[in-house]
Amino acid sequence: MVSLNPELEQNVLIEVAKRMCIAARTAPKANGKDFLVTAILSGEELKPLQEEMKRYGEENHFQYFIRDAENIEGKVVVLIGTKLKNPDESVESYTSSAVDLGIAIGSAVSIAADLRVDNRVMYSVGKAALNVGILGDDVKIAYGIPLSISGKNPFFDRR
Repeated sequence: MVSLNPELEQNVLIEVAKRMCIAARTAPKANGKDFLVTAILSGEELKPLQEEMKRYGEENHFQYFIRDAENIEGKVVVLIGTKLKNPDESVESYTSSAVDLGIAIGSAVSIAADLRVDNRVMYSVGKAALNVGILGDDVKIAYGIPLSISGKNPFFDRR
């Protein structure tokens, strides 16, 4: 029987995250135009994100931001965001960009599901990433997808 140690599990999660970013990138997009931005965070890279999640949660009385900040500790996080297709920020631009983002996220999480890696799409992670500019100032909508290898999915089985 092969048992993965924490370092090997982290390496596997990074590989899964890379495949998720590829799936997001190759997902169908309206008019064939790609405005997606992806990133993978782990280790110390998560600290600014977690700090912003806690700050924002406390400031706005959103307890789930604080809970989610603790929940991603030591995990690998995939960020997927989008720029707007038209700089005028019209409703059509938001709608089209949001639909493309949703399709990309669906493609990404299907990779994690196929590989039986625990994951969850989180608004709180994406909002904090936007607030600190991790994906760039021109990204206007984003979500985070933390990943884990464990006996129970830590993103659903929580207090």
